[in-house]
Amino acid sequence: MARQETDKDVGARPHVMQRLLDNPFLLVFLGVTMPTVLYLIWGIMEITQIPLAPS
Repeated sequence: MARQETDKDVGARPHVMQRLLDNPFLLVFLGVTMPTVLYLIWGIMEITQIPLAPS
């Protein structure tokens, strides 16, 4: 059976995730920002694990 649309469904706004995924500029921003931040954190963690040279 097909689902009938009610008045509530016709004027309903899309879900938050649907609105986020429909925004190409936000996706580009997240696609550039998230790897940059993660690699930066990863690099800082690697640098802090380098042992100090004996003096």
